[in-house]
Amino acid sequence: MRADTLRRAFFYSLTVFAVSATPAMATSTGGAAAPGASPTPSKRTPAKPVLHGDPVTARTPSVVYKGPVYQMTATGVMVPYVPPVPAGATNSVTGGSPVGVSAALKPELLVPGTRARYVDGLAAAPISVPAAVQQIIWAGNQLIGLPYIYGGGHASFISPGYDCSGTVSFALHGASLLTAPEDSSEFEAYGAPGIGHWVTIFANAGHAYMTVAGLRLDTSAADDPTNEQGPRWRPLRPSNGGFTVTHPVGF
Repeated sequence: MRADTLRRAFFYSLTVFAVSATPAMATSTGGAAAPGASPTPSKRTPAKPVLHGDPVTARTPSVVYKGPVYQMTATGVMVPYVPPVPAGATNSVTGGSPVGVSAALKPELLVPGTRARYVDGLAAAPISVPAAVQQIIWAGNQLIGLPYIYGGGHASFISPGYDCSGTVSFALHGASLLTAPEDSSEFEAYGAPGIGHWVTIFANAGHAYMTVAGLRLDTSAADDPTNEQGPRWRPLRPSNGGFTVTHPVGF
């Protein structure tokens, strides 16, 4: 083959390649590509993580709950909760022995979701929260029915009654978040400042209480329609003014 024929064949092949390559580039970029330009990647804003915020106020004191309730057994099995039997009544499920909040060891109650619920005078821990939050709630339940005693729960975590900061101390100790009882002034510097994701402590020189996943553990009957005294779970307050706000680190 002559040299000029080889040259014509070579240039013809280059032309065919260029024509066939252009549509491929246009298809990959959604349109005609400018000569020498490279496709510009689209910019996407990463989604921000959604963090659970522990509610610390409420417009209404209502704590009515009618959903499913479960109980954690001593063997770690979750079973449906059997409500306590009224005084003088029998229960075939428990062999006739009344059980409930009057028992020496309160049941470890659970409810679906991320909000604690008020069940028969106790707080039912949410299933979808960290284990430490559940342990705080179950520890607080053990104090229900005990009287308010000034200084109670400070010489030792074990006491016949508890005051405000002794109650908060006992609940935190139940989740291994406090090694020694603290008074209300000490709680002003506890943990980290501000509202927590699950647990928030309100403290000043004269009083301390805490909210846990939407319920309040407090010895004061303020904003509680029951007006019952002593350590117990209560509705959230409409405001928490006058207190230093802290929370356990990480919670």
